Amino acid sequence: MFRNFIFDWSGTLVDDLPPVLEATNHVLSIYGKPALDREEFRRVFRLPYREFYEEMLPGVPLPELEVHFRQAFAGSKSPVTILPHAREKLEWCKQHGVRAFVLTSMDSESFKKQLVDLGLADFFEATYSGVLDKRELILEIISKHRLVPEETAFIGDMTHDIDTARHGKLTSIAVLTGYTLAGPLSESRPDLTVPDLDALRRFVGRPGWRPRPVATVGALLHDGKGKLLMLRTHKWGHRWGIPGGKIRRGESTEDALRREIREETGLEIDRIRFVIVQDCIDSHEFLRPEHFLLLNYVARVKSGEIVLNEEAQDYRWVTPAEAMGLDLNRPTRTLLVEALNQGVIEHPV
Repeated sequence: MFRNFIFDWSGTLVDDLPPVLEATNHVLSIYGKPALDREEFRRVFRLPYREFYEEMLPGVPLPELEVHFRQAFAGSKSPVTILPHAREKLEWCKQHGVRAFVLTSMDSESFKKQLVDLGLADFFEATYSGVLDKRELILEIISKHRLVPEETAFIGDMTHDIDTARHGKLTSIAVLTGYTLAGPLSESRPDLTVPDLDALRRFVGRPGWRPRPVATVGALLHDGKGKLLMLRTHKWGHRWGIPGGKIRRGESTEDALRREIREETGLEIDRIRFVIVQDCIDSHEFLRPEHFLLLNYVARVKSGEIVLNEEAQDYRWVTPAEAMGLDLNRPTRTLLVEALNQGVIEHPV
């Protein structure tokens, strides 16, 4: 039960990336460094930001850089706006009696001005700004406000926010609306990842919300000639596995399987055979802690050419023996062994 939310500010509740990028490039230009584009900035920027500047401008004192940055940020014409669904989420917290706080690295003067200008000041019990390393303050906040860690979540858009939540033994919730790209953010293994705060509101629903196991389908695909299709994906730590995904409400398991195979590979399947159901609870191989119920099948590729979507980075057709030699995720290896034991993988006549 979440009774308390600690929010990051930039990239979580407000979009200040345009003026931050503009000010950062101004600082870099002073020292003869090339400008960063938006995607490159999101890829390399990190908190505590002193580490970012030590890498980009080694040897330059941080107070000197902060003076240049704040002048450029204050003079930027790029607007700072409330992110979509942020106000609605804060109103939801107020309506349900969920205590809300802010912990941000933004300098206090700029933060307080934004807080008032955007009309968000009344939503928070307390705010903490100008914090270079949030891990150094999170335990004090928990103690001062008598927050129960099991009832508290830290919500942010950067890996440092996930590290801060972990340091305070809080639930970590990552939002994909801010500074850090989804791939690097997933590597920090947040407890929950949402595309935006509206999705979080819908997922949580009410203070008594608890996550439930997620039912999924997946299939070991073969070509009827002794070869198996294996995919490599960042979701499973760049290990090899099988295509599959979540079952939608009102969708049969086989319909879900056909849809997921089609979406992830472009292939159509037939001769679907159920093999095994597996529990996969907070696997360290998966990109985030999650409880899956894996309904695993074997199926033959009927038609189509392989076209991978964004979930997979590579594929191979291999024999069962070759598959055993790959760096398979554990559920796929279990499925492969069980399919071989049951004799349901088709071989050429």
